Amino acid sequence: MSSSRWIKPEVYPLFATTGVAVGICVMQLVRNITTNPEVRVTKQNRAAGVLDNHDEGRRYSQHLVRRFWLSQRRDYMLALDNNNHKESTNK
Repeated sequence: MSSSRWIKPEVYPLFATTGVAVGICVMQLVRNITTNPEVRVTKQNRAAGVLDNHDEGRRYSQHLVRRFWLSQRRDYMLALDNNNHKESTNK
């Protein structure tokens, strides 16, 4: 009976959005620690100093999600754009 008093159905969306936000933060932290060329966790890598690793940095910044997103067509307001194009050609 006491658990129903604390967890109400109205707060389920709050739990879900908070869980998604925490999941995104954890995913980004793990990605930075494991694949970022600027982050060096082990002592041997830290001793290397500044490296000219442009290819590794390019691979890190141009990851799969970014390449997919940039390859997609982004006509968000196609009807509005077409309407504005017609008005500008009629003037």
